[in-house]
Amino acid sequence: MKNEKNAELIRAIKFCLFSISAGVVQILSFALLNEILHLPYWISYGIALVLSVIWNFTFNRKFTFKSATNIPIAMLKVVAYYAVFTPLSMLLEYFLADRLGWNEYLVTGINMLINFVTEFLYQRFFVFGGSIDTAKTK
Repeated sequence: MKNEKNAELIRAIKFCLFSISAGVVQILSFALLNEILHLPYWISYGIALVLSVIWNFTFNRKFTFKSATNIPIAMLKVVAYYAVFTPLSMLLEYFLADRLGWNEYLVTGINMLINFVTEFLYQRFFVFGGSIDTAKTK
């Protein structure tokens, strides 16, 4: 029982660290697209989100969940999550940043926090739940 708790704690820490790195990818790409290329805010947000999702999925599948699950199916499950999360987060971005005038980076940070918690639970129990620690280590 203690080993299971330790394994879950380590898994959560790894997910957190990879999510932080994905957040860095998202913020840097968002800043590049929004501040330097001057793309519309919601396009910058959407592209940055996709880049961070690919980054996060790749590292968490391999190192956090150590899953040998079918990659296309796992990615389709993640796409399903983002098919719900992305429009809702973009509406929140639009409403808070464009309509209410909140700082764009603060709103993006709020969305990233919501994403972090919900995506961990979704990946842990739905995407990789039955295939955790099935990948062969070299």
